[in-house]
Amino acid sequence: MASGDVVVALDVGGTGMKCALVRPDGVAVHTERHPTEAARGPAAVVDTILDVAEGLAGKARADGFTPVALGVAVPGVVDEARGVAVWSANVGFRDVPLRDLAVARLGLPATLGHDVRAGGIAEARLGAGRGAGHVLFVAIGTGIAAAHVVDGAASLGAHGAAGEFGHILVRPGGPRCGCGRPGCLEAVASASAVARRYAELSGTPGTAAEVGERAAAGEPAAVRVWRETVEALADGLATAQALFDVATIVVGGGLAQAGARLLDPLRAALHERMTFHRQPRLVAAALGDEAGCLGAALLALDARRGVPTTMEAP
Repeated sequence: MASGDVVVALDVGGTGMKCALVRPDGVAVHTERHPTEAARGPAAVVDTILDVAEGLAGKARADGFTPVALGVAVPGVVDEARGVAVWSANVGFRDVPLRDLAVARLGLPATLGHDVRAGGIAEARLGAGRGAGHVLFVAIGTGIAAAHVVDGAASLGAHGAAGEFGHILVRPGGPRCGCGRPGCLEAVASASAVARRYAELSGTPGTAAEVGERAAAGEPAAVRVWRETVEALADGLATAQALFDVATIVVGGGLAQAGARLLDPLRAALHERMTFHRQPRLVAAALGDEAGCLGAALLALDARRGVPTTMEAP
């Protein structure tokens, strides 16, 4: 690729889009943010994605760069091979052929990927998992999801649904998850679950970040919720380590912004659960909310080079 080449990259969420022009070395030379406004419906969101992507390609040319590809990361179930956004509760997509629509609009080769897998690839290659080889990226926000990345390539699973870490059963008979089953990790330890549980115990509303702060100050209800959260996450991570034997676990998402307040007790709780397994290094994500966008660019760059970024089941 030429020195002036860039990839147009978009990470589409239910609330906003993180967008960038990214060089082949993974450095963003321009960034933008746009509202998704998912309430307008999926057709309107698709139009916005294509409009923003087209605008970024124009911005690249105006600045003397050459846009060579487009990478888009979206939440939900993604058929990466066909470039189809199969299903997304946050955005409302149902079998949207987003890759083909983007190719038709921009005239550039396009790649469609899953937002958490894209973020995991970026953290493994460019961020906190760099050099580790075997990385588990765990995003803890409104929900919980993960990406298992080996030598820079993320596992898709046999049906494209690998990484649904939030639906590991950790508390049988516990709170009912959005998937319908009680006791999933996501129903106990996501940021939304932390806020909900704290409100139940204290009668006072509070975000997950506020619960963490109140726990550090010794407020009994917050201390209890934070302890329950850490214990559930440690159970889930111990299960993941038994399955994947990774070198590094990278924790991202909104809850990870608690920093040492979360990671220190989580590291200790995970250590208590290790028997013959090697304890992985547990670190905070380094790329923040730009990981998905950078990962979308890496997906597009790999497709252009003919390098596999994902591992599909045989």
